[in-house]
Amino acid sequence: MSVADPTAQLHPAAAWALVGAQFLFLLLLGFMPWGDLWSRGIGTVVFGLVFVALGIGIALAAGAGLGRTLTPSPVPKADGELVTTGVYGFVRHPIYSGLLLLGIGLVIIGASVLHLLAWVALLSVLMAKSRFEEWMLAARYPDYAAYAARVGRLVPGIGKLTP
Repeated sequence: MSVADPTAQLHPAAAWALVGAQFLFLLLLGFMPWGDLWSRGIGTVVFGLVFVALGIGIALAAGAGLGRTLTPSPVPKADGELVTTGVYGFVRHPIYSGLLLLGIGLVIIGASVLHLLAWVALLSVLMAKSRFEEWMLAARYPDYAAYAARVGRLVPGIGKLTP
């Protein structure tokens, strides 16, 4: 990972636009009309709810792990610190991983093409958000490149960056 500018920052409007898009797609996943791509019996709903609960649990654990460093913006807090333990020892962006699992649960329950498209859009936003965030974290924390080389982005072991 190379960062030419040690003061690298994402424009605040762009950062908050990513946050807004993230919440828009999560809301769409939760409130769009259900479809009929597959049967939604009790088993399907329970299966989807397991993903929702797992996603919420991972996101909450990750948020708690960040403590005062937590912010919805991809721009790291000026007084923040690099967290690499707890769930951050498995993936670099566990809140995003949790939101994607929650979204998969809502896709399973929603059973529509629109749900699938909203989830893909959410994935795209979170991938962009994570890339900008990593660019700024690498500029701020000298140890970030080594951390990113050993820990996957959203899934353990997948998306490691080469130093």
